[in-house]
Amino acid sequence: MEAVLWYVLTGTRGGANRARVLRTLDERPRNANQLAEELELDYKTVRHHLDVLMDNDVVQRSGDDYGAVYLPSPRAQSNWETIEEIIEGME
Repeated sequence: MEAVLWYVLTGTRGGANRARVLRTLDERPRNANQLAEELELDYKTVRHHLDVLMDNDVVQRSGDDYGAVYLPSPRAQSNWETIEEIIEGME
């Protein structure tokens, strides 16, 4: 999981925004629209980042399409210390 986290957060161009998404979801689950508003990002951009994070088992979705809420996956939660270390190194 550590290699996956390094890849999705630092190995690609959108890593900084994915880190912001993760920190925001750690506060409380949100849907894509709420994330877009909170982070002042385009809705389609947020959806892309959520897809990348879901494809890599970093976040999970609960509910249907538009109203679905996202939250860190159990795998991400058990590696949260690593996530924080990576994000702090990015700042």
